[in-house]
Amino acid sequence: MTQKEKLIKRLSSIPRDFNINELNKLMQSLGYKEYKKGKSAGSRIAFYHPETKLIVNLHRPHPGNELKVYQIKEIIKFLKKQVI
Repeated sequence: MTQKEKLIKRLSSIPRDFNINELNKLMQSLGYKEYKKGKSAGSRIAFYHPETKLIVNLHRPHPGNELKVYQIKEIIKFLKKQVI
């Protein structure tokens, strides 16, 4: 099982400790790039796919790095429509 497959399986289980670093690795493995809007990005994070031009936006988790359950569900819903 590849790291990408492991991350997809882990994300699908809706864990409470899925963190932003794992999300970055997963999105990069799917061809997405982290999109930063400069100084005004603030607490937002976006992932952009250069070929499909799709963007997914989230609030950057704080004070910790763990994503909230609603964010994980949004990502799963987005990815199911697109790639998984």
